[in-house]
Amino acid sequence: MQVKAKVWMCATTLAAAVTLMAGGFVLQIGKPSANPEAQAKHAVLVVRGFACAEQEKTTVTGSAEGVVNGTRRSVALKLIPLSDRSTYAVTDQWPSEGKWVLAFTMTNPRFGQQSAIVRLEGGTVDWAGISRLNRAPSKADLEAALKAPSSTESIAAR
Repeated sequence: MQVKAKVWMCATTLAAAVTLMAGGFVLQIGKPSANPEAQAKHAVLVVRGFACAEQEKTTVTGSAEGVVNGTRRSVALKLIPLSDRSTYAVTDQWPSEGKWVLAFTMTNPRFGQQSAIVRLEGGTVDWAGISRLNRAPSKADLEAALKAPSSTESIAAR
């Protein structure tokens, strides 16, 4: 019985190692404080797209989606390339008035799409309010994010 348990444990460990080594497809949203190059560009956040296959064909796009005085607005974001591959600084490119979310979509021909919706509170990133999707965000996803309470409001309401 002990031999079967050891074989099972070795097989499980090997399967986990193969899964980890197989790579992945990840859209990362990070703080500029962890990247001196992004800090120098006055970034509000850093976006990194990673794909273990066809990395050179991976693209990342972003937009700021908001409501200003009751009017829906959309601003295409200029992602500033950093020295690390597929890593971009995002600077403040949307109006200070209104409520805003940032939508980022990563596309890779082998893996498809991943996206992140980043809520902003008072012009700063709501790090606890980042939503991730295994597809491009829909209009409904963006509208829901704009209507959602901030993470600090959610905590205060409990």
